[in-house]
Amino acid sequence: MQTHDLVVIGGGPAGYVAAIRAAQRGLSVAVVESEEKLGGTCLRVGCIPSKALLESSHKFEEVRHGLAQHGIHASGVELDLAAMMKRKADVVSTLAKGVEALLKKNKVTRLRGFGTLAGAGRVEIASARGERTEVAAERVLIAVGSKSVVLPGIAFDGDRVGTSTEALSYETVPRQLVVIGGGYIGLELGSVWRRLGSQVTVLEYADRILMGIDGEIARQALDMFRKEGLEIRLGQKVTSARAAEAECVVEVEGSEPIHCDRVLAATGRRPATEGLGLESVGIKTDRHGFIPVDEQFRTVAPGVWAIGDCVPGPMLAHKAEEDGVAAVDGMTGGWCHVDYHLVPAVVFTHPEIAAVGKTQEQLEEAGIAFRKGVFPFRANGRARTIAETAGMVKLLADATTDRVLGVHIIGPSAGDLVAEAAASMAFGATSEDIARVCHAHPTLPEALKEAALAVSGQAIHA
Repeated sequence: MQTHDLVVIGGGPAGYVAAIRAAQRGLSVAVVESEEKLGGTCLRVGCIPSKALLESSHKFEEVRHGLAQHGIHASGVELDLAAMMKRKADVVSTLAKGVEALLKKNKVTRLRGFGTLAGAGRVEIASARGERTEVAAERVLIAVGSKSVVLPGIAFDGDRVGTSTEALSYETVPRQLVVIGGGYIGLELGSVWRRLGSQVTVLEYADRILMGIDGEIARQALDMFRKEGLEIRLGQKVTSARAAEAECVVEVEGSEPIHCDRVLAATGRRPATEGLGLESVGIKTDRHGFIPVDEQFRTVAPGVWAIGDCVPGPMLAHKAEEDGVAAVDGMTGGWCHVDYHLVPAVVFTHPEIAAVGKTQEQLEEAGIAFRKGVFPFRANGRARTIAETAGMVKLLADATTDRVLGVHIIGPSAGDLVAEAAASMAFGATSEDIARVCHAHPTLPEALKEAALAVSGQAIHA
């Protein structure tokens, strides 16, 4: 029986990062992963392929409709969907090979198969051919990630009625696409297919889109998406969705059925913790399927840790990576901490949406007095030069200490701009601290500086 200091179950962002960190710490490490490609859902059928399609579809739309203002007139523009999909696949393949190379470089053993706990210090690996082997480990780290939630009544068929996985690989552009769910997955993929020619209808159960995002930002986003051509219906309770002979039918409570070519169910994700053999070591998940852990990611079972999407906290790839580093550092005597209040979130639509820290609604609900600074991109020189003036930066600071409590951005390169905000907040910066930092001109980060100045009513350019 193979023996390792650490066996990691799962080769996604949490698992492979933890494995590399453990190898750096001098441990003998193995990663158990059933998929051919390493990198998890994020790399194979999530973050990376969706962003590749978002970029390609944005370029297609920009060439068709956005270049005339720059004095560039294009004609005869055609979509080669197969080539676009091949580029997406090539990006995924290249990055997956990169992860594999990193594991080899760090002498991490790759074990192919589905890993389950088989009692204390043992992991059973089932291959695709049904062969079963066991490995022994002093430590086991569970990093199995999450999977899509399909609501009752949705007759998922893995083709015409599917999840984000299927929506990343349509062979033709749907004439009509219904997206169930107005979160970041539904809006991102809905945007992709709208740009490529689909008539996209987004059905959201709540009275707003992007739950968890600052309300003011979400309202701006709703207006922008509708102007772009997304049909977004709020307060929609979907009771069923199915593929009929020549079409798909979506039933909505109190409304006429919607007929379409394809249905994308984007109604959230849940931990992929079923069938892991947790009972063999006395671990019970909570009602949502999460594995309870302590501040060092230890489970109730001695020698077993858990990280990433299968433990409570933001279900984001970068959070999972931080979990992996922290857990390994903790188990090897180092510092172990991840501040979940400072995990940035990004929606890669156009314009992008990004946030870190508390929303205005959260502060109001908690009774925390704050001051708000807002700066619109239409007043930013760089935004003007690149013709990306929609949106704003919103900064929330404690009314007494001036410490930055939240930053919310909708506009160009929001996902990049939020990094400065996250770093500033990690060091306990005040709005004055950010306002006094010299930002290069003309650049988009100047909008964050101006929002910080606006907290005290001293914005220069607005």
